[in-house]
Amino acid sequence: MPQHLLTHFSDYISRQRLFDPTQKILLAVSGGVDSIVMARLFKQAGYAAGIAHCNFQLRAVESEQDEAFVKQVAATLGLPFYSIRFDTSAYVEAHRVTIQVAARELRYEWLEQIRATEGYAYIATAHHMQDSVETALMNFTKGTGIAGLHGILPKQEKIIRPLLFTEKDTLVAYAALHNIAFREDSSNITDKYTRNYYRHQVIPRLQEAFPGAVRNMAATIERMKEAEYLYQEALERHRKRLLFQEGDTWKVPVGKLQQSIPLQTIAWELFRPFGCSPAQVQQVLSLLDSESGRYVETATHRVIRNRQWLLITPLAMEAAPLVVIEADTQHVHFGGGQLRIRQQERGAAPIPTAAAVAWLDAAQVTYPMILRKWKQGDYFYPLGMPRKKKISRFLIDQKLSLPQKENVWVLESNKRIVWIVGMRIDDRVKISPKTKAILSIEWMP
Repeated sequence: MPQHLLTHFSDYISRQRLFDPTQKILLAVSGGVDSIVMARLFKQAGYAAGIAHCNFQLRAVESEQDEAFVKQVAATLGLPFYSIRFDTSAYVEAHRVTIQVAARELRYEWLEQIRATEGYAYIATAHHMQDSVETALMNFTKGTGIAGLHGILPKQEKIIRPLLFTEKDTLVAYAALHNIAFREDSSNITDKYTRNYYRHQVIPRLQEAFPGAVRNMAATIERMKEAEYLYQEALERHRKRLLFQEGDTWKVPVGKLQQSIPLQTIAWELFRPFGCSPAQVQQVLSLLDSESGRYVETATHRVIRNRQWLLITPLAMEAAPLVVIEADTQHVHFGGGQLRIRQQERGAAPIPTAAAVAWLDAAQVTYPMILRKWKQGDYFYPLGMPRKKKISRFLIDQKLSLPQKENVWVLESNKRIVWIVGMRIDDRVKISPKTKAILSIEWMP
């Protein structure tokens, strides 16, 4: 009932431990009924607060009127007022995002700046019960998994939602009961945006069939929040036995994953943090029965079958295509580590056997040298072999995984490869009895 809204509001804040009553809260107020009622409730409850308003300049004079209205509300309530005007259209163009995404990013970044600089403990938004139900329904249809079914959380880091306990109709009724003026956003009327479609088309249909649909779904959402705790505990146990990290590569044992039950759910939660979509889960699982070398690319990673493992590696970022090494270069930084280069007399020292050190006959090396990633078609004459060999075949013989192959660099002199960095030099530049000067190159990954 609207006449009890203030009591329920304070009770909810206390029950959810949203904030300490002595703390200052920054209220995100658009001018609509939800945020205006929230501001009134904060004032009536005696909580310390300030009002922040974003003008996205998307509705011409209407946006200007909203800003002026909220400023007047803050003055009437005796609360500090903060406002900003965004060139939202320019942001959309520059970042190639939707208007909704642009507005959200601009809004929360600015609100956090005000919160931090002005000494507010939290940012309060006016999301209510129906907003949470809409979110859960949208997540359900998008296939986000169990984590998306808890709707909007009452508290996330520095964001609190103190109106999630009440329905939209109650907020409207409260405004009417107390003659509270508010603004109507014309963009909320159209069904062009996904959330508005759920708000105006989907939920009203559900309520026609089940009058208590919103409140019933909200109760289910609360139970889903608690069920998620148990779910996450179980998942953590599976992650510990199935996911192992080596540098920037994650490894999943094929045999253990095959025996996991329920396989689909575990696989979804295991690979989802690595950019895997719901549709790609089955593709990843097909790797369990494939030969080595097969892979699936997600939005951010590559999942590769490599013998008894699935390897998860980040998609390669574009590195510098090549590094030019001049005769006076002594130290080189590149995508695969560092090279330390020096020239010395042959002397009587034994040739190093460590793969990370290459001794080349300096007389056989022509500058500038080129350091680059290997590519298909590359070949060299492996040390001790009179015939050339394709590097692709050499790497297969070395039993390297696909991620390891992709990170192999070669050193080139006069259009011929003289060293596969960290692996093998070319026979044509080896130290011989005629060698007078040595080019020593040490690789530090």
